Amino acid sequence: MNSSASKPTPANNNKKASAKTGAKAVRYLWRGFFILLGFFILLLFAANFGLLGEMPSIEEIQNPSASLSSQVYAEDGTMMGKYYKQDRVNVEYKDISPHIINALVSTEDERFYQHSGIDGESVARAVFFLGKKGGGSTITMQTAKNLFSNDWERANVIKRMMQKLKEGIISIKLERNFTKEEILTLYLNTAAFGDNVFGIRNAAKTFFQKEPDRINIEEAAVLIGMLKGATRYNPRRNPKLALDRRNTVIDQMVKNGKLDAGTASVIKAKPIELNYKKLDENAGLGPYFRMVLGEYMKQWCKDHTNANGDKYDLYRDGLRIYTTINPRMQLYAEEAVAQHINYMQKILNSQSNIKNGNVWKGTKQQAVLESAMKNSDRWRNLKNDGMDEDDIKKTFTQKVPMKVFAWNNNREKDTVMTPLDSIKYHRQMLQAGFMAMDPLTGEIKAWVGGIDFKTFKFDHVNINTKRQVGSTIKPLLYSLAIEEAGFTPETQVVDQQQSFGGYGVVPATTESCTGRTMPMGQALAFSRNCASAYIMKQLDNGGNNGAKRFTEFLKRADLTSKIEAYPSIALGACEISLFEMMQAYSMFPGRGFNVKPMFITRIEDKNGNVLEQFMPQRKEIISEVAAYSVIKMMQGVTQFGTARRIWSYGVQGEIAGKTGTTNDNSDAWFMGYTPGLLAGSWVGCDDRFIRFNSTDIGQGSAAALPIWAYFYDKASSDKNCGIDTKATFVKPEVMVNDINYDWMNNAPPDLGAEGEDMGNGNESDYQLPTTDPGEYIKPESQLPVNDGSNQPAAPTKKKDSSKSDNRTPAGVPTNNNPVDPKKNPKAVMKKPGDNTTPNN
Repeated sequence: MNSSASKPTPANNNKKASAKTGAKAVRYLWRGFFILLGFFILLLFAANFGLLGEMPSIEEIQNPSASLSSQVYAEDGTMMGKYYKQDRVNVEYKDISPHIINALVSTEDERFYQHSGIDGESVARAVFFLGKKGGGSTITMQTAKNLFSNDWERANVIKRMMQKLKEGIISIKLERNFTKEEILTLYLNTAAFGDNVFGIRNAAKTFFQKEPDRINIEEAAVLIGMLKGATRYNPRRNPKLALDRRNTVIDQMVKNGKLDAGTASVIKAKPIELNYKKLDENAGLGPYFRMVLGEYMKQWCKDHTNANGDKYDLYRDGLRIYTTINPRMQLYAEEAVAQHINYMQKILNSQSNIKNGNVWKGTKQQAVLESAMKNSDRWRNLKNDGMDEDDIKKTFTQKVPMKVFAWNNNREKDTVMTPLDSIKYHRQMLQAGFMAMDPLTGEIKAWVGGIDFKTFKFDHVNINTKRQVGSTIKPLLYSLAIEEAGFTPETQVVDQQQSFGGYGVVPATTESCTGRTMPMGQALAFSRNCASAYIMKQLDNGGNNGAKRFTEFLKRADLTSKIEAYPSIALGACEISLFEMMQAYSMFPGRGFNVKPMFITRIEDKNGNVLEQFMPQRKEIISEVAAYSVIKMMQGVTQFGTARRIWSYGVQGEIAGKTGTTNDNSDAWFMGYTPGLLAGSWVGCDDRFIRFNSTDIGQGSAAALPIWAYFYDKASSDKNCGIDTKATFVKPEVMVNDINYDWMNNAPPDLGAEGEDMGNGNESDYQLPTTDPGEYIKPESQLPVNDGSNQPAAPTKKKDSSKSDNRTPAGVPTNNNPVDPKKNPKAVMKKPGDNTTPNN
């Protein structure tokens, strides 16, 4: 045997070594594979059990939720607005157009109906081509991201990988717990469409003003095209890119057999036709009302908890708030305010002190401007930048381009002016407040808090907004006199200045006093200040008891404003909100029952479960006879008195009302009602020193009444508003004889509108003396001296009481000194509807 044949050769050694090395490499490869596989499995377990970050529980996956906007509805179901951080409203699968579903699946996930949450082919393609030929996410994974991945961060690669891993796990769980249709619905309800619009329903409503089941093929392609880039493919911002993307979606639908090529060619040749309208805080009906409602709902959410024990969140929980607002009445109210204030603003702008800027001369005026500057965004921003105050002030006198409010369709215009002039310009704008409600249920039908919510956020109806009410307080005083002192509309009252001892005299001057004796109904019709002071005095059992009785009565009527018991409140020298005045006046058409204004009928959760229902809250304040008596007197106001011009606006039916004008025409009021509707209007500037110089223009009948009349004329002509102009005020059964107006036929010709000095006086005229009134002797002539400050006035020396009550200034008519129409034609009372003379 040849021994050399058994010796190993170098080649054999190399082969063996190579085989060992290959086997070792394979072992290492498998070992590495299993290590990686084990690590991946551990990673999956860690992710699944929340060790790599919070993961939703099975319960959360089975009951997914996203941030939903709370919706506000008018009484007829019309959407008025929303409260949201993300504008999202859910919709069911059956309410989504098939075109949207086909476009979505064809474009975003072609094998959606074949995979179980993760599409291996798409993942492999995304990894191999590094995402250049499409991503690996399925619709289910994108749904998981929308629902549970609020902390998505593109800048962090590691975090993105972990996020994708978690999305994959969640998507598998979603597929196990939901049908394909439910997953599509969840995705479309949570997808972002740009402009802070989330969900297919909001997108369809915002971009096309359609419900999602009404969307056609080309509109569906536009909406689905935006999912690739909500801003980049937004048709409002980038119409060319959006058109190209829409056509790409159409091509995908053809490729997947959801659309034939011929139809696709026709659609692709069409332009995008948008009907864009986005509801925000400035748009839509009743923006002032929605602001007040929002504040109420925030408090409601703090006071109520859901099934989990958590407090409701107005901006996330998708509450449905059903209000009492009548959309037609709201529209007519907003139109009435715009129509009249636009006209009145032109008159104010032509006033000499407005044109030459003298209205801003004075210490008080400069303080207002200083405060406005320091509260502006410009001041705060420059202050934060380190600029000193003197330099900041200089910037307010340098002209810059800006947008300012204007009475045009857009409610704004471009101009160039200094920031200081801009402050003056906007503060010189007349403001208004208007509210209408059902006087029996308290349901608020219309609410206009100002002239333009976008520019002027301050609400002039709100219970926290107080203004002097002037003569609109008088019907409340007269109702107290009827209820507790046995007065009737025929009771004779004296139109004479009254003294209240240490509290001074009311009114502050005798210029408006005629000294006449007249029926109380006539005194109200012509808003006689001195007669109202006389009535207050008759309620006085000594000291200041009459004023105290009146303030207690106002509290019983649920006026929450702080009203001091000064005799001057008989003339309305007190500050009350329009909201409160509406509640107080409701006792008249309410037949003695006061009703609290209500603006919500019910609140539901996102699933339609009723969380709270609201019912009218009524209570009796005066008798039905007293209420009816005041109604008849207030009909005298509109038929013969200071509001008689109301008929020149074409209104019809039985209307009762009361005008009001405060000192120097700073506030103009009109409160009016019919058997089925109560409404009130206020007009004035936020700064009381900006006002009409002429009472003819600035009084309640000229500045506030027309808003009421414009509104009622339109609302009563619209059958949808449900106003019956033939309805009448019902006489109580206990009254044998009705109240008549015979005394009106004998009204003196000089009892026309309130004159220039018929306001309710300055605040300093009615300050409470520093000494207890009981220390003073009570002759009828003590008059507090106005020291020009806001401190209580000091008492004057005693005067002969015999020279007080019966004084009649020269030129003021008395029973023994009638006015000669030839010598004083302005004193002659005009016919009803004649608005050529001032009516208050």
